Amino acid sequence: MKLWRDLSPNGRVVAATVTTILAMGSLGWAAVPLYNIFCAVTGYGGTTATAGSGSTEVLDRTVLIRFDASRERGMPWSFAPVETKMRVRIGETNLAFYEATNPTDEPVAGTASYNVAPYAAGPHFVKIDCFCFTEQILAPGETASMPVTFYVDPAILDDPEARDLTEITLSYTFHVTDLPEDYAALDATLDTTPATTDTTTTN
Repeated sequence: MKLWRDLSPNGRVVAATVTTILAMGSLGWAAVPLYNIFCAVTGYGGTTATAGSGSTEVLDRTVLIRFDASRERGMPWSFAPVETKMRVRIGETNLAFYEATNPTDEPVAGTASYNVAPYAAGPHFVKIDCFCFTEQILAPGETASMPVTFYVDPAILDDPEARDLTEITLSYTFHVTDLPEDYAALDATLDTTPATTDTTTTN
């Protein structure tokens, strides 16, 4: 406070302006991780839940799961669900597959963003394992089968906003990402290594 009192009127204006800019910058930097945490906890925006194992309770009631796939602009892969829909029992652990192909002549890395609709189903759609948890790299011409293990939490029946749902859509969008440094370095080495020629002569 003494420092503030010692400032001239102009100095106080400058100090207040700088403080405001720094505070706004800090809030902006924290907004994305805080928003992601909020979505993961509440299921807001269709964010799914995660678990290390399956449900201990399996019900007779079923729900239809639809699978959707898209790519951001610039992602060269083809990407689609192997099955477009699956009827599952609530609480039952299920395995679904997506398939991606890199048609280019160079390796491409990608990560998948995801959500479920309706948004109210988000907290109750639980992934045990998923290709979307890690970066995926496809070599030139490579096709990969990408699994997702999931269940619908029986707690959905206790949620007044979600208990009457009969369908849930799981959507993924693949985005291009930078190749890991070690992979990119290896690829660059392979590109610059001259092909060996067989110079053996036969008599």
